[in-house]
Amino acid sequence: MLDQSNAGPLRQLQEEVVRCERCPRLRDYCARIAAAKRRAYRDWDYWGRPVPSFGDPKARVLILGLAPAAHGGNRTGRMFTGDRSGDWLYRALYETGFASQPSSVSRDDGLRLRGAYITATIRCAPPGNKPALEEIRNCQPYLERELELLKSVKVVVALGRVAFDSYLRILKSRGAIQSRARFVFAHNREFRTGPDQPVLIGSYHPSQQNTSTGKLTRRMLLEVFQKARRLADQNSGRREQRIAGIAPPE
Repeated sequence: MLDQSNAGPLRQLQEEVVRCERCPRLRDYCARIAAAKRRAYRDWDYWGRPVPSFGDPKARVLILGLAPAAHGGNRTGRMFTGDRSGDWLYRALYETGFASQPSSVSRDDGLRLRGAYITATIRCAPPGNKPALEEIRNCQPYLERELELLKSVKVVVALGRVAFDSYLRILKSRGAIQSRARFVFAHNREFRTGPDQPVLIGSYHPSQQNTSTGKLTRRMLLEVFQKARRLADQNSGRREQRIAGIAPPE
């Protein structure tokens, strides 16, 4: 589930995620999908449980998606693995140096993330890819704890409006921002949420609906992660300078 270096509180948190039963509708749906399967995957032993996050515990870039796909993460047990969205995402991460390989088909295929960590707004596949607001709120504490544990994060890439809004909801609840009104979702737009907060980048989700219509192209997604790497490097340098008392003016 986690990279071998991911021990302690992060590992414990993901083990807790896998055992979660907070949303009966989602648990029932994921179990039914896992039992029925899709014909193309009839030989698979579906995961069928809440899907844990994974990646580099020292990540500087946090990637926040919506939810596992019914026959993707719900089948493989790993975020963005085994579906079209993952094909697009891991290609972009590989080309920007965040992933060790350009594709992922199972949680045991050897993929490793470097400087990045992948999580989601909710950890169970929702019917029609549409979680209820109550289900999002039920899952929010897991994301909040990840944000506390991933102390090196400098950039958050929110894939889609739901992920974008969920992250802002957490910032507002913590008093990091006063209002969400000035944060208007747009593709590859960056937002400064405070001097001690990661930069937020909005991105269209690499769903088949977006990629098949041309709303999101491979170049557009690649540019998001090129920006994320550049900003993570810049912000890491600024933090070191602030600690040393020589930070440049913002």
